[in-house]
Amino acid sequence: MNRVPKSGVHNPLKHVERYLQFGEISRRAGEALKDPAIAEFFIQTIQKTVPKSHAQAAGEVKVTADFLNNFGGDNVRFLARSFGVPGDHYGQFSHGHRWPYGPVAIIAPFNFPLEIPVLQLMGALFMGNKPVLKPAEKCALGPVAEHLILNSNIRLTQFTGSSRVAEMLLEKTKGKVKIEDAGFDWKILGPDVEDVNYVAWQCDQDAYACSGQKCSAESILFAHENWEKAGLFRRMKENASKRSLDDLSVAPVLTHTTKDFLDHTARLLEIPGAKLMFGGKELDNHNIPDVYGAVEPTAVFVPLKEMLKDENFGVCTTEIFAPFQVVTTFADDEMCLVLEACERMSNHLTAAVVSNDVEFQTAILANTVNGTTYAGRRARTTGAPQNHWFGPAGDARGAGIGTPEAIKMVWSCHREIIMDTVVPAGWEQPKAT
Repeated sequence: MNRVPKSGVHNPLKHVERYLQFGEISRRAGEALKDPAIAEFFIQTIQKTVPKSHAQAAGEVKVTADFLNNFGGDNVRFLARSFGVPGDHYGQFSHGHRWPYGPVAIIAPFNFPLEIPVLQLMGALFMGNKPVLKPAEKCALGPVAEHLILNSNIRLTQFTGSSRVAEMLLEKTKGKVKIEDAGFDWKILGPDVEDVNYVAWQCDQDAYACSGQKCSAESILFAHENWEKAGLFRRMKENASKRSLDDLSVAPVLTHTTKDFLDHTARLLEIPGAKLMFGGKELDNHNIPDVYGAVEPTAVFVPLKEMLKDENFGVCTTEIFAPFQVVTTFADDEMCLVLEACERMSNHLTAAVVSNDVEFQTAILANTVNGTTYAGRRARTTGAPQNHWFGPAGDARGAGIGTPEAIKMVWSCHREIIMDTVVPAGWEQPKAT
């Protein structure tokens, strides 16, 4: 890595043929992943790496293949599109370029072992960088990767994972990190109640698919009281009860033990008015080792005003990378309290505003910041495809993934080259200033 120049392996003025080469590499790789036999190989490989259902692993392969196909042909060099601005006088012209960093590093998480490494690795390569990739051992940085990042000339590290490791990396590298860290993700159900079965299904998917081990998982649900009256919570409980270890629709939790999970649940239930809606128990008839978690999909109801108290807010908004969510309700005159809760949260990755009421939608969207926010009756927090930005907002260190905007923002910087070539005829030296 120390031999890689700061100007990268290619850039808009050097080895430009590599943009086309990577377009062809991306096209061929995407075409291969569309082959059913190859796709199935990767689906099963993912399942051997992380406990996912076949459908969830297949979704990861599909997103990866679609991403690769998106950047076939000329689309890699389009990422490096430059622009020009006329200068102040004849012969002067400025050119803005997307410039690589050169030697870079990627630290990928355990929960998307194909999608996130491939999308970030290819983005780094497209822009002319020389990346080194460190996949997850489970979720730690690891001494080898830390030594490499801190003792070589790596100029940027892209990290996806826990806030604890992200903050440590930021400190040790003096800020040379782009992060996509923890996501305590909210969903708000507006006052207009329709399609209750669909909304209940989506809430179940967002909170409990992959046993909640997604940075986009639904962590907290703010439901207008109309939804409780319409029977939403009962349907959510019914859906959660259908999940099973047999098809991995509920699965081992890799970063929390069962005791951790149950202790957190018990702490929430100490809050006045809190109650267990469903779950809160260890799975029956399992042989999952004690170092992991084996828990039922769980929801704990906490009254909104109690949640907002200083002594409770921290525990209510602690991300548990497991099949767990906090649920609360609000009345028409309490929307300001919901917005207060959103403002006080620390992480702003995904969010959902489940409402077709335009005035309600606009009030929420105008006063929140989450980087990937879905709005409308079908709004969700998980399942982000490759065709739109996925990443946090409101954080100068934030990294995105998947789109041209994300690739350019994370894996290149702006360089301005000003051409100034013509000395006017008859020029005379002016007085020194």
